[in-house]
Amino acid sequence: MELRLMKWSPTRILVVGYCTIIFIGTVLLALPLSARNGSMTSVSDAFFTATSAACVTGLVRFDTFTHWSLFGQIVILLLIQVGGMGFVTIALFTHILSRQKIGLSSRVLMREAVSAPQVGGIVRMTRFILKGTFLIEGLGAIFLAVYFCPRIGVLKGIYYAVFHSVSAFCNAGFDLMGEKEAFSSLTSMASNWYVNLVIMLLIVVGGLGFFVWQDLLAEKFHFSRLRLQSKLVVSATVILVFGGALNLFCLEYAGNAYEGMRMGDKILASLFQSVTVRTAGFNTVDLAALSEGSIFFMICLMLVGGSTGSTAGGIKTTTAAVLLLSIFTTFKRKKNVECFGRRLEDDITRTASCIFSMYLGLLIVSTLIISAVERLPVLTVLFETASAVATVGLTLGVTPALSMVSKMILAFLMIFGRAGSLTMLLAFSSDRMPVASKKPLEKIQLG
Repeated sequence: MELRLMKWSPTRILVVGYCTIIFIGTVLLALPLSARNGSMTSVSDAFFTATSAACVTGLVRFDTFTHWSLFGQIVILLLIQVGGMGFVTIALFTHILSRQKIGLSSRVLMREAVSAPQVGGIVRMTRFILKGTFLIEGLGAIFLAVYFCPRIGVLKGIYYAVFHSVSAFCNAGFDLMGEKEAFSSLTSMASNWYVNLVIMLLIVVGGLGFFVWQDLLAEKFHFSRLRLQSKLVVSATVILVFGGALNLFCLEYAGNAYEGMRMGDKILASLFQSVTVRTAGFNTVDLAALSEGSIFFMICLMLVGGSTGSTAGGIKTTTAAVLLLSIFTTFKRKKNVECFGRRLEDDITRTASCIFSMYLGLLIVSTLIISAVERLPVLTVLFETASAVATVGLTLGVTPALSMVSKMILAFLMIFGRAGSLTMLLAFSSDRMPVASKKPLEKIQLG
């Protein structure tokens, strides 16, 4: 497929593509066929749900099971799948099957969509992404079906297994557990190690990124042979998962959220929340019962998110790692940022600072506006906005009751978070090349 819109930049096409998917999803979800009661869902609520699904976030106005019919649930599932894999990946897949020649412009767009390091081999990587996605989701569905089928029947069990496998791998956080209690997520399975481990593995694998998968398989999981980006991603993921679990365990050991739990269940709950809070959106404990310290810590984890080129959101683990490394470099009075025996590019720190600043600035402004409009505590709103911009989908119970203005702000945050700060910036920036001239140099003092 040779895209006719390549007079646009690849980043602009990506943003417009996501908006198109959201528009189609909005139209379908607004139909009476999509609602369980057969009535038409308001356009604003359909738009919010479609945005959340396409941006693999999980923030919802209605419980997925109680409000949406089977048709509506399938629409949401397809939006999650397309949003998680990327619409460009799906489009190129159809042309790979039809054996049509894929031009350079399409390859460039694909590279932008999956954050690949180069255009060369991008078609092969696309095949790898598609095969890997369906394989992992299929395995996840099989393991979950072992749990669901004996309890709710074969056909319904398979459907539940597929839905939650795709939702977990794509880090979406949509669930069908509202059959037991609306907005309950996975709280009824808080002590079930089997289901928790399957969901956690799907989330972690989905959040590592397609580039890291390829590198891990190519090097047969030998850490020392991995590329620098893969080493950073794997190291950061391990530290965040287990370090986050330890912090949550200490903060909530005697708290209301873990009340009545055995020691093993507390450990499992801490581990699950640490995994899911960075971008997945499932929860096994009542988040509204968490202490303020835990809520603030979870906000920090949400902002970090997953890895570049994955189904996850946030500033990404590599960005956070580069920022920390640059701080250590400054303290040690070194000239270059170094990691694992390698020197990072000179502009990498500036790019990382730009990404972090954009997310932080957008988060602060959005939080203040929503807090003023809704008359809600800043920390509570900060949790919701962080959940939206990091495409996590966790909520303290505030989102379903928000006004139109607040819903639109959260929807924009979800689109921004899914596309990425740099993609959004480049999509709407001028196409003119900057002037190469240099201004006179003058030093200023910092600190």
